[in-house]
Amino acid sequence: MGTSPVIPHAPDGPGAGPAPGGVARGPSASTRTIWVDLLLYPTHTLPTAMAPVLVGVGLAVGDGVFAWAPALVGFLGSWLIHLAGVFTDNHELLRLHPGLPEHPELTRAIDAGTLRLSTLRLAIAACLGLAILTAPYLYAVGGWPVLALGALGISVSLSYNGGPFAYVRRGLADPVFTLMFGVVAVAATYWIQAAAQPGAPEPWTLLRALPPSAWLVGLPCGALVTSVMLIDDLRDIEFDSAKGWRTGAVRFGPAFGRTEITLLVAFAYLAPLAFWPALGLGPWTLLPLASAPLAWRVVGAVRGAGARAALAPLSPRMAGLALIHSALLAAGLALAR
Repeated sequence: MGTSPVIPHAPDGPGAGPAPGGVARGPSASTRTIWVDLLLYPTHTLPTAMAPVLVGVGLAVGDGVFAWAPALVGFLGSWLIHLAGVFTDNHELLRLHPGLPEHPELTRAIDAGTLRLSTLRLAIAACLGLAILTAPYLYAVGGWPVLALGALGISVSLSYNGGPFAYVRRGLADPVFTLMFGVVAVAATYWIQAAAQPGAPEPWTLLRALPPSAWLVGLPCGALVTSVMLIDDLRDIEFDSAKGWRTGAVRFGPAFGRTEITLLVAFAYLAPLAFWPALGLGPWTLLPLASAPLAWRVVGAVRGAGARAALAPLSPRMAGLALIHSALLAAGLALAR
C-alpha cells in the first residue's frame, strides 16, 4: 500500500503568463485540457505514484511473498489520495493567490466559469471517497495498520499545501517526500503483500519484523521523486517567493536547487552499489545503472535550463526517469534471491 504525497503543479502551456503581478490573458483552455493536462497531469502523477509500488513488488517477488491483488488495490488507493493532494494544492493556489499568474490557464478558467473552486472541492472529496472504498479489502488483509497508513497518507497529501501546517510553505517538502516515497510507500507495499500470505503473522507483528531491505531499497526512488518536486521549485521560484514559501530554491537560490537535484540523482545511482554487499541482494540490483545515460541527460538539461519554459517539460522527464529506475531496480530485486 504505497503512500504518495502530492507532487506540486502542472506546467504552464505555451505562452504562459508574465512574472508575478498580473494575470495572463489569452484563450481559455478546454475542459478536458484543464482536468487532464493541468490537474490530473498523468505524465507527472502516475509515474511518481507507481515507482515506489514497483520497488515494493520487486522485493516481494524476490522474497517469495508477492501478491498482486493487495499491491494493485493499494496502488489505486494511494494514487487517488495523491490526486486529492494535487487538487488541494491547486485549490489553495487559486483561493489564496487568485491574482498570481502561476498557472494562467487555471486562472482564466476560473474567470470564465469553466472551473470552480467548489468543483475542485468536489473532486477532492470524490478522490478520497474512492480511496476509502479500497479500505475494506486492505483492512481484511492487513488489519488496523492499514487504517493508520491510510490516515498518514491522506494527512501528508492534503497538508502539502493545505491546512494550517502546510509543510511546503515551511520548506519541509524535501525530507517529507524522500521519507514517504522512499521508505513508507515501499515498505507498506511489501508489507501488505506479505500480510496476504497464508499463515502470515499478525499484521502488526509482521510490520515490526520487516527485513531491513524493505525500509532501505526505496531510497533511490525517494530521491528521484523528490527531484521531480525540486524541478518544479526551480520553475516556480518567482511565484513561490511571492507566495512566501521557503523552498530551498527561494531561500538559497537556483544554484542550490540544481546542486540538490544533482546530488539526489547521483545518490539514486550510487545506492544500488551498496545494496549488493550491505543487504546481500546480489549483482542484479545494479540493473538501474543501465538508465544512467538517461539520468545524465536529464540532469544536464536541468543544470542548463534557465527559463521557466525550458524547465517545464523537465519534471515529467524526471518522473519518467524515476519510473524507469524503479522498474529496473524492481527487476533486479526480483532476480536477486
